[in-house]
Parts: sequence; C-alpha cells; structure tokens
Amino acid sequence: MRHSLLIAGALMGMTLPAAAQDTQSASTDDVYACADISGDAERLACYDAAVGRLKSAEEAGEVVTVTRDEVEKVKRDSFGFSIPSLPNFASSMFSGGDDDELKEQTARVSRISQTPNGDFVVYLDNGQVWQQVDTTSVYYSKKIGVENATVKSAALGSYRMQLDNGRFFRVKRIQ
Repeated sequence: MRHSLLIAGALMGMTLPAAAQDTQSASTDDVYACADISGDAERLACYDAAVGRLKSAEEAGEVVTVTRDEVEKVKRDSFGFSIPSLPNFASSMFSGGDDDELKEQTARVSRISQTPNGDFVVYLDNGQVWQQVDTTSVYYSKKIGVENATVKSAALGSYRMQLDNGRFFRVKRIQ
C-alpha cells in the first residue's frame, strides 16, 4: 500500500506544474522514502521529483544544509547570549542534548578597560566583549597584561570569568 502511495505521489509530482511543486514540502525524508520503492523506473521518478523539490527549495532559500562544524561555530560565537531556539535546533540535528552544550570557553584577551563604575570590560580576540556584573576585586598587572580569559556557564544562565589563573568574577556578554 505504501509503495503504491509513493508511486502515485511521485507520478503526480511529475505531472504538476512547477508553480504547484514549489508549494510542496521539500525534505530529505522525501528522498530517503524513494529507496523503499522496488521498481527501478518508479524509484527513479520518485528520486527525480524529491531531489527537484529539494533543489528548488534550496535555490529559493527555504532549505539550507548545515554541517556539524557550522553548528558548533554558531554555538561558540553565540556563547553568552540567550538564543532560546539554538540548543533545540542544534540538538535536534545532531542529537547532542545537554551533554553537547558548550559550558566553557577560553580565548585570548585583546584588551581590558573599565566602566566609570569600575567594572571591567574584557575584549576577546574572538570578538566577544564581556562586562563584570559583580563587585569582586579583580587583580591583574597592567604592565604584564592578561593572556587568556576563561568564561564558564554558572547557575541560572549566568557566567563567570577568570583572567589567566586569577579569581572568578561574574560577567555578562555585551557584544
């Protein structure tokens, strides 16, 4: 029964005008479903129709292929920002779940400044900018400088930073 429906669907897809095909969903599931068709001609017709819809959707910008490395880069770049849909998006694609969540990041410090209130603003070489949000005394030598900053996830969506091997202090990402 399923094969008959797939064959019928494939044949209908071949006879529909191009405008109507654009409104059909495009998914890799459609391509994979074609593998279950036993007849060579019907399977080829199914593949041609499914791949055609997928290609049209990709050209129209409705479908994008994303690699695991690209998702990991987005996770690193967005570390410290609240993007509620990102963890669900990434874990659904690669079934990483909470174990795959980025909890810590270390980067080189490009410079440090202070706000009028005396809070530190730390600029990292990866483009991230973090500002101190607590009253912890942070010590570092302006003469020697700071090489690295480690930012760790903390409780309730907060973050802590450590400059080289110094004390941890609470921070928020501002850029």
